[in-house]
Amino acid sequence: MEKTSVVEGSRSPMQMKMGDELEGNTNTLRTAETFLRLLPVGLCVSALVLMLKNSQQNQYGSVDYTDLGAFKYLVHANGICAGYSLFSAVIAAMPRPSTMPRAWTFFLLDQVLTYIVLAAGAVSTEVLYLAENGNTATTWSSACGSFGRFCNKVTASIVITFVAVFCYVLLSLISSYKLFTKYDAPAACRPTAPIEVAAFPG
Repeated sequence: MEKTSVVEGSRSPMQMKMGDELEGNTNTLRTAETFLRLLPVGLCVSALVLMLKNSQQNQYGSVDYTDLGAFKYLVHANGICAGYSLFSAVIAAMPRPSTMPRAWTFFLLDQVLTYIVLAAGAVSTEVLYLAENGNTATTWSSACGSFGRFCNKVTASIVITFVAVFCYVLLSLISSYKLFTKYDAPAACRPTAPIEVAAFPG
């Protein structure tokens, strides 16, 4: 206890102020990161449930999300996203110092999840576009005119998925910042002593 008091007493008011500001910024960043990791849990589960329950049957026939590989991929991607988001939110909320291995792990996994969910949303959007507009070159007529409720649920699931992608873009920026701030700036970027130029009489 006495040792702590001596150390704190040796710090100048400016150093103590900078330390308090740094700790406050760290806590704010941790809170924002935890929130951004929890938000995709609800989003991905919502998109997943919408698609899992998406099927329609009428006089034209029946259609289910399992009939198309892109929609099955969307379900799997959202499930992985929800599980990883919950796990990473728990880890990020723990008030422990960010080590280099931890920073690298978050950085790599955030990048991978971003591209997985983005690919799922992009592929599903392409399939939905074909279902909405058809393809005259292959004589594939529009299916959403006959299965409108099915297409509406697909649209909602895809929109929610892209909101989750936006959250992961922000998370990727945060994890990149937390990783690369641990490295020193290159020597060429560090401030150097001013170069004195000799003045010669005119």
